[in-house]
Amino acid sequence: MTLSLGRRALLAAMAAFAVSGPVAAEPVVDAIHFLIPGGAGGGWDGTARGTGEALTGAGLVGTASYENMSGGGGGKAIGYLIENAESQYGTLMVNSTPIVIRSLTGVFPHNFRDLTLVSGTIGDYAALVVAEDSPLNSMDDLLAAFDADASSTAIGGGSVPGGMDHLVAAMVMEAAGKDALAVKYIPYDAGGKAMAALLSGEIKALSTGFSEAVALAEAGEVKILGVTSDERVDAYGDAPTMKEQGIDTTFVNWRGFFGAPGLPADKLAAYQDAIAKMYATPEWEAVRARNGWVNIHNSGDDFRAFLEGQEQVIGDLMRKLGFL
Repeated sequence: MTLSLGRRALLAAMAAFAVSGPVAAEPVVDAIHFLIPGGAGGGWDGTARGTGEALTGAGLVGTASYENMSGGGGGKAIGYLIENAESQYGTLMVNSTPIVIRSLTGVFPHNFRDLTLVSGTIGDYAALVVAEDSPLNSMDDLLAAFDADASSTAIGGGSVPGGMDHLVAAMVMEAAGKDALAVKYIPYDAGGKAMAALLSGEIKALSTGFSEAVALAEAGEVKILGVTSDERVDAYGDAPTMKEQGIDTTFVNWRGFFGAPGLPADKLAAYQDAIAKMYATPEWEAVRARNGWVNIHNSGDDFRAFLEGQEQVIGDLMRKLGFL
C-alpha cells in the first residue's frame, strides 16, 4: 500500500510525538541550581527536588542541581543569595510561608521584597502526626493528653519557635478551645531531625507538611491524626481532617521560588515560562499527586500581591496568638 505524502508526514509527526512527548526538543532553561534553605527531608527539600524532577523529566530544563543551606531559620540562604546576587542568576531558591513569618518576627532582616519574585507553585496542607506505635490514635486522644499534662505533651516541628510548624500547632489547639500559648513546642532543623525526635519519644506529636506526613505514613513510621484541609485529600484518604474531628480550622502553606535581586528580565521570563509549562506535563502531575500538593500558580506581580495579602493575614493571626 502506498501512503500519500500528507499521510506519511502525519505518521512521522505522530511517531516523533510518541518519542519526545509534547515538550519542545530544546529546553526552555539550560540549567537551574536549586538553593534549599533547610536540611534534607523537609518540605523545602521535597519541593525543590520534586520540581526539578518534573522540569528535567519533561525536557523543560536541561539539568538541575541542588544545595541544602541550613541556618538562621532560612535566613542564611536568603542572605547568601542577596550578598552574591550577580553570581547566582542561575539559582532559584525555594521558600514558603515562613519567609513571611520570619521577617515579621525579625528572625532575619530581609523579606520577600529583597528578592526577585519568580513564581508561587504549590500549596501543601499541614498535619499533626504521632509515631506508629503511639497510644494516641486521634486528635481527641492528643487533646486529652494535653489536658492531662501540657508540659509533657510536647509538639515538635522543623521550624523555629513562632515559625510555620509552631503556628499550625497553635492554630489547631486554639481552634480546639485550648490555650495556644500553653503548647510546648520544640524546634528542629528541618523535618528529618524532627522525625527522629518523634520516633525517640522526645516529642509526643509532630507538626509537619501533609506531603511529608504521607510519605512517613506510607513508610509505616507515623499515624496521621489530623490534616488542615477542608476535605480528605486523595493522596492519602485515610487521613482525617481537623474539621471532621470538631476542630474548625484549615490552613495551606504555599511554596514557590525566588531569584537573586537584579535577576535579568530575560532569565526571569525563562524561569517563569518553564514553570508555567510544567503544569501541563504528566511528569509534574506524577510528582504533584505523589506528594498531595495543590496547584497554586502565580507569577510576578500576582505573586507579590499574594504575598502581601499573606503578610497581612498572618501578621494579624500571630498578634492574636501572642507571637508578635
